[in-house]
Amino acid sequence: MLKLTYFPGTIAVAAVIALEETGLDHELVKVDFADAEQTKPAYHRINPKGRVPALITDDGILTETGAILDYLLAVAPDSVPVPADPLQLGRMREAMFYIASTMHVNHAHKMRGHRWADHEGSWSDMTAKVPETMTASAQYVEDHILQGPFICGDQFTLADAYLYAVCVWLRGDDVDLAPFPKIRRFIQTMEARASVRSAIERGIVVR
Repeated sequence: MLKLTYFPGTIAVAAVIALEETGLDHELVKVDFADAEQTKPAYHRINPKGRVPALITDDGILTETGAILDYLLAVAPDSVPVPADPLQLGRMREAMFYIASTMHVNHAHKMRGHRWADHEGSWSDMTAKVPETMTASAQYVEDHILQGPFICGDQFTLADAYLYAVCVWLRGDDVDLAPFPKIRRFIQTMEARASVRSAIERGIVVR
């Protein structure tokens, strides 16, 4: 059985939704952030980076969201559509790379400034910048990533689970969603899916 470590409201939401979509047998293991469990040796044996998610398989452990989604597609290829068109497949992964390299990083500056600077004054400056950088990310998603109700137009892919996880952060990052009708429609469309409703009902999605 697959095991996935998570904490509510984190990027692990993407992997939780993806597992539900694939229908693979799995167990969710909540990491106790309140007790800083992610910083302790026992958890570091699972993920030395001290973060979630981590997917524990019979053959080894994966710790990056994009890698976890690709693994799930590989082991359950018939469960969730993968674009047959090479360009659409590239756009799906382009969105995943953008989320990982830019949008998630922009969000992390709100509470994780210590990763980039030692002086607390710098941390507060990073936090203050988050509404601007996340608004810019939302604009990029609106203009260049969403091709329809989903990233690949009418076709849902596991990359949409990834995008949903970060779009849920936007309001908490003081981003006004009024100028972004595609994102608002995307969130509504995702929240109509059984996988997302299940994650919401279990308190894994924090809105």
